[in-house]
Amino acid sequence: MENPTGLLYARTHEWVSLIGDIATIGITDHAQCELGDIVFLELPAVGKALGSGEMLGTVESVKAVSDLYSPVAGVVIEINTDAASATEVVNTDPYGAGWLVRVKLDADGVPADLLDASAYTMLVEESAH
Repeated sequence: MENPTGLLYARTHEWVSLIGDIATIGITDHAQCELGDIVFLELPAVGKALGSGEMLGTVESVKAVSDLYSPVAGVVIEINTDAASATEVVNTDPYGAGWLVRVKLDADGVPADLLDASAYTMLVEESAH
């Protein structure tokens, strides 16, 4: 399982990459492994305001439908239409081409409860036992 350093992770298995006030969000490698083959993504509309921890969409796999949560608060400025139309990229490259949405952060910034890569890895390992 790969958890790149330099990203922040939510306990709900989303990752976030920050460049200035723009957050790119996706699901973790652990999440895509647990879900299995992803067959459908429901992503929010550009312009939708999201609160931290608020549902931003759903991911449907051959095993289940799971909710996706925003690890940050802000407004959706871009969705990954390539991933929505070729969902297998979320399984094969969850931290790269499989990103889901980009959000312009609001004034609240980034929540303090997001995890770094080592803390997220420990969370996943603990939940496996």
